[in-house]
Amino acid sequence: MLRRLFKFFAAKPHMEPIPQDLSSDRIPQHVAVIMDGNGRWAKSQGLPRIAGHHSGMKTIKRITKVADKLGVKVLTLYAFSTENWKRPKEEVEFLMKLPQEFLSLELEDLIENNIQVRIMGYKEDLPPHTFKAVEEAESRTSHCTGMILNFALNYGSRKEMIQAFREMAADVQDGTLQPDHISEEVYSQYLLTRALPDPDLLIRTSGEVRISNFMMWQLAYSELWFTDVYWPAFTEDHFYEAIRGYQQRARRFGGL
Repeated sequence: MLRRLFKFFAAKPHMEPIPQDLSSDRIPQHVAVIMDGNGRWAKSQGLPRIAGHHSGMKTIKRITKVADKLGVKVLTLYAFSTENWKRPKEEVEFLMKLPQEFLSLELEDLIENNIQVRIMGYKEDLPPHTFKAVEEAESRTSHCTGMILNFALNYGSRKEMIQAFREMAADVQDGTLQPDHISEEVYSQYLLTRALPDPDLLIRTSGEVRISNFMMWQLAYSELWFTDVYWPAFTEDHFYEAIRGYQQRARRFGGL
């Protein structure tokens, strides 16, 4: 059942053409998504929470495909936060199995579609089977030059920023970094996103209107788009709606 559930590109379902009112010149380079509402969606359907996580994986398939089709360069998905360890043990154990199952089944198809997998987070704290799966995915897709599918797994922005401060302080202490050389650009190189552009657009599903310890530094000038739709019910049309909203905004970055 899991194999059928998670099959990603193999079925090659028909995709509708990109809406004509979307400008190909104004596609966000980096889209970040807080995938929220799996459990509430499952409850609304009279299903256990794990059914919501299963359906949420289906949505990852849809949105990865449509983002790649639109020309998005980086798609970052908030999969598991440093705070999610507080959830019931059974749910955490189930969530830790999902990356292994998904990546083991779909890695060849991701490679075939030239999609590079990256993991942004503290992998050393993951269970061994999860760690092994994500390491293999990163290694085997490292040569891919298409869209980056970046999973934020065991990620928390406060932890990321504190770790960056510590590393900078150590470099100042040993003389490899001068305090008056510290700038926004220098600080950004100490973050887990050092090799990625900042998100142009943040999407959050489920009706919650907060960023929940996600990329707080990087989101400083991102466009934010919120929807009441739960993640398992989030469709290609919802994604197009978010892109459409992004394209209708004027990004001034503090200027006129």
